[in-house]
Amino acid sequence: MEINRFNIRVYGFLLDGNKVLVTDEFRLGIYMTKFPGGGLQFGEGAVDCLKREFMEELHLPVEILSHFYTTEFYQPTTLLPSDMQLINIYYLVKAEKPYPFKVTMQLNDIPAVDEAQSFRWVAISDLHPDDFTFPIDQYVVVKLKQWYAQNVIT
Repeated sequence: MEINRFNIRVYGFLLDGNKVLVTDEFRLGIYMTKFPGGGLQFGEGAVDCLKREFMEELHLPVEILSHFYTTEFYQPTTLLPSDMQLINIYYLVKAEKPYPFKVTMQLNDIPAVDEAQSFRWVAISDLHPDDFTFPIDQYVVVKLKQWYAQNVIT
């Protein structure tokens, strides 16, 4: 099948000390681990998309601190019924505490029901590419760990 469409996804790294927020979801019949965010809608900018996604998923207004990474390589979608080229955009974000969302300590602490979702704080030092479902997230985990090692104040 010929790829003739883009699927643009926008994600945020919400850091709390030495931890980053991740989401476990059940979608398309599988459990997946990724960063909070989602799909860009027509007529929407990347920043507005990310702010909307954080409000929808976490009931949390976020401030965009900086752009972190945009996909620099070709990646087809892997789970969707039609073939598309995937482009992910990542931002560093911050939000005021207390956070209004619940977190769990367990991986996939959700029922196998479509669109079920939970959130976990994971120490950046404990992040491993294989813990994430999608190739671009796996790639960006390495970049996040490198960035954190260079920017952490001890």
